[in-house]
Amino acid sequence: MEAMSTNTPLDNRDELTRIIDSVLSQAKAMGASAAEADIGVGSGLSANVRKGEIDKLEYERDKGLSITVYINGQKGTSSTSDFSETAIKQSVEAAMGIAKYSSRDEYAGLVEPELMATEFPDLDLNHPWSISPEAAIELAIECEQSAFDCDKRISNSDGSVVSTYSGLNLYGNSNNFINGWNWSSHTIDCTMIAEDSNGMQRDGWYSKARDYNDLQSVKDISQEAARRTVIRLGSRKLTTRQAPVIFEAPVASGLFSALITAISGGSLYRRASFLLDKKGEQIFADHVNIREQPFIKKALGSAPFDNDGVATKERDIIKDGVLQDYVLSGYSARKLGLETTGNAGGVHNLVIESGKDTLDDLVKKMGTGLLVTDMIGFGVNQITGDYSRGASGFWVENGELAYPVEEITVAGNLVDMYKNIISIANDVDPRGNVLTGSVMMDTMTIAGE
Repeated sequence: MEAMSTNTPLDNRDELTRIIDSVLSQAKAMGASAAEADIGVGSGLSANVRKGEIDKLEYERDKGLSITVYINGQKGTSSTSDFSETAIKQSVEAAMGIAKYSSRDEYAGLVEPELMATEFPDLDLNHPWSISPEAAIELAIECEQSAFDCDKRISNSDGSVVSTYSGLNLYGNSNNFINGWNWSSHTIDCTMIAEDSNGMQRDGWYSKARDYNDLQSVKDISQEAARRTVIRLGSRKLTTRQAPVIFEAPVASGLFSALITAISGGSLYRRASFLLDKKGEQIFADHVNIREQPFIKKALGSAPFDNDGVATKERDIIKDGVLQDYVLSGYSARKLGLETTGNAGGVHNLVIESGKDTLDDLVKKMGTGLLVTDMIGFGVNQITGDYSRGASGFWVENGELAYPVEEITVAGNLVDMYKNIISIANDVDPRGNVLTGSVMMDTMTIAGE
């Protein structure tokens, strides 16, 4: 895949740094005891086609400045997309006005200066794709047509999209900290509809990466979209039963997102978590290891510091099944009487250690059970750990896919589910912040007819 014509110039980092400096100086001059500001600027292109025709072509150019001031525990926030001196001054004044009327929170404020990041490794996050609108449309049409060509049962399309975005984020605070990074993200997405005498099914596939050279080829994306759509034809319902379940990698990430929510500061200080006070306890099967790895080059969750300016760090979250640490911002750490873990804004590349098995190996090992490939709805009770989500996928018999299934619900409790993880495959999905392969669970409830 080649880069094509027209460059989009990135905004002047020195000028944006000067704006943050100005904001912090003005806030201090107006009486703020502390202040912080962040700027995001970027531009992108998105070409959406359907049945060979342009459905939508969007060009976006974004910029925004967010300002937060503190007056001895009182907090005020304002934002603006106008970077003129007058608008910025008005925004600082607005934040100060809000702070003066807000209630005092003894935990509000900046993180201690000594915790600010001092090293800023190049994480290789910025690879602008200078593709022209015409070339993006052409690529999207090619992807969709390639999917149509894969199988005569592909009767319709829900669209093919080629999108690219490049941006710059800067954060600064009155602890003499200002830094940030340029970044990019590119996607090719294809969603198709297949039809036979049993009815219609819809599915698709996409590739996402920092560097357009790392995207899957249009041929691979379209073939996978077509395969996943056609294989769902003839889907059946299941009767209610108990059986082992494999969560395919793209849906397995949700299991670990629920973990992060449960061990995050907000859930803990509200005492609204099924993993309350579990640090140091075994919460997973003992072969499960989970690490936060913020410095993986080109990864979608990589970052040298968090939203507080605190340095990120590699660390174990789960080791041999035991919960090692929580996920805390400066604010939540203060409320809990603990130290920040550098996670204001969330985790940075949650890496779930995979085994040697492929997904096919897991299916063979399972013998009889359910392979979940798609989920609908959000059915996790973060207080109790109860888990119940609509699902579709494949019923497995004798270690092979027997037939596609739909309109079922998989249910359990995450406390048990985490301990019942039998194996994690090596088919790691790189398209997000949670990097996991497919996950096989011991018995779960499958609710159907």
